[in-house]
Formats: sequence, structure tokens, C-alpha cells
Amino acid sequence: MHACVTYSHVGSWYVMEQPEPDVLTRIAFMFWQGHLQSFFMGILFLVGGYFAQGSLRRRGASGFLRERLVRLGVPALFYMVALNPLINIVINPNGDRYGSLGAAYVRYLATFRFLGGSGPMWFAVALLAFCAGLVVWRRFRPESGARSEGKSAVPGPRALALWALALVASTFLVRTVQPIGQSVLNMQLCFFPQYILAFAAGVEASKGGWLQAIARSALARRAGWAALVLGPVALAAVLMGAGVAQGKGLDTLVGGWKLPALGLAAWEQLAGLGLGLGALSFCSRRLDQSTALSRWLADRSFGVYLLHPVALVLLTVAFRPLQADPFLKVSLLTGAGLGVSYMASDLVRRVPLFRAML
Repeated sequence: MHACVTYSHVGSWYVMEQPEPDVLTRIAFMFWQGHLQSFFMGILFLVGGYFAQGSLRRRGASGFLRERLVRLGVPALFYMVALNPLINIVINPNGDRYGSLGAAYVRYLATFRFLGGSGPMWFAVALLAFCAGLVVWRRFRPESGARSEGKSAVPGPRALALWALALVASTFLVRTVQPIGQSVLNMQLCFFPQYILAFAAGVEASKGGWLQAIARSALARRAGWAALVLGPVALAAVLMGAGVAQGKGLDTLVGGWKLPALGLAAWEQLAGLGLGLGALSFCSRRLDQSTALSRWLADRSFGVYLLHPVALVLLTVAFRPLQADPFLKVSLLTGAGLGVSYMASDLVRRVPLFRAML
């Protein structure tokens, strides 16, 4: 996603390479990035909620919050005060606009701009807030032993349909006041209805013990295929209805009481639900065996999440002299970024202090 934004100018990122692509190229990127955005962060919050429920039950409220502060709060703070200024002030690929490095860094901290400098680690900040919210919820709505360990019915088509309607309605309503592109402390609230509901679904799946059952269901597999096949067609219809192919702006899509905004919210949440279910189905059927390689990758994956912005920005600067098609450059940046990020994560994990939080 971040490699794409670098060359597509669809979204926001540290570096937006020139020249800006033409309309057709941007539309092609919109299809890929739109389908990614529709489900991939929601899946992370679903998994976060699933494991938060079990961790809270085992550790108790205070132990759970302490562990979450170390594993989520400390890395996020490290990103804000170290990695984000490293990219913006030291690497600074967009020209010398900050003046003295020391003075720029002091201003960054003294004006509290670092609070909005979470980069991709906004996810860790949001997940920490959701975990704190779960603790408060459990204080007022405690579980009995039977309820916390019991099984509940696997959600069927009716429940998923109601879930989809709740996603569409809440997303559309939030975007009337927080359209796509606006953020609060680096968090785009226009996507948060999905994130909140996905986290809650993860908690309920853990309580009810039905995550694997729904992942293995025929419904999840069919939903995934439907989203893969019909998702691009539906998105094309939404974009054509908004006049994007004719060069019209995207203002009617990003939010407000507008029919195209409703259309995009409906497409995004329905496609995201289908793709998310399909991803669960695929992983539960094909990737459920632990191997030495999968364990090595998993142990370093959060480090990759933390460090990949530095790797991508440095590689973007290195690739700048390369004259190539933007799709090829995205592919090169993605592959090289993965390799460099995993190597960096492996090295950082050898330091005891960082290993404790990664």
C-alpha cells in the first residue's frame, strides 16, 4: 500500500514521487489500493480483538494494560520521537525545509507535533485505546465464568447481512463530518467504524469460540470469491457514476450527504467484508501449519511494521534515478522494501531492549 501511494499519489505518504501519474494510471491504482484498504486493517483489528479477549482473561485488567503499554505504547512512542523525525528531518527526501536539525527536532517535541507523528503506528495507538476501552467495558459488564468460556452460535448469513448494513451506515454517517483524507492525530476517523466493529467482532469470536468455524465455512469461501469477482465491477460502477473516468474530481466520493459517497461507503464495506472472510478462509485452509519459515517471519512481522517506513523512504530515494513504469517501480519498491525491512527487524531484535517490545 505505501509503495503504491509513493507513485500513485492516491492517499498520503512521506514521499510522493514525481511526475504525478495520469488519470488512467491513478484509476488503476485506485482499484488495487481500494480493495486493500477495504479489508486489511479491519482484519488486523479483528485479530487484535480476538487475542485481547484471551489476554485480558488470563492477565487481569492491570496486567493486561501493562503488557499492552509495553507491546503497543512503547513502540508507538519510539516511532513518534525517533523514526518519524528521522524520516522527516534527517532523510528529508523532499528538500531542505526544516533548517537546523537540532532546532527542528526541539520544535517537533516542544510544540507536541510528535503526537501526530505516529506514521503507520497509528494502528498501535488505536489498538491500545481499544484495549483500554475493553477493560472499561468489562468493569461495567463483567463476565461470569460460564459466559467467558462458553460457545456461541456461529454467525450465519442473516447476522452477517445485519453486520454489513451496520458497517455501511456507520461509515457513511461518520464521513459526513470526517471525510476521507481528514485526520485527527494521524488517524483517519472515516475508516474507524470498520475498525471498532472488527475489534468487537474479534472479542466476541474469542468469547464464543467461533472464529475458526466461520473461517472454515462455505459462506466465508463464497463471500471471498464474490468479492474478488464482483468487487472490481462494483467499484467501476461507483467511479463511473461519480464521473471519475471523465476527469471529474473525487469530492463527491470522500464524504458528505452525497449519493456517490454512500455508494463508495457501501462498496468499501461490502467488498471488505467479503475479502476479509475470504482471507480468513484461505489462511485457515492453506496456511494453518506452522513451519520454521513461518515462525521466523511471524516473529519479525511487527518489527517490519515498525521499521518499513524508513526502509521504503530510503529505497525510494535510491530508486529515484531509475526511469521506469510506475507499476514496475512499485513492484521493485515492494519487494526490496520487504527484504530490507525483514533484515532490519532481524537485526533490531538482537538488541535485548528492542526484543522485549518486538
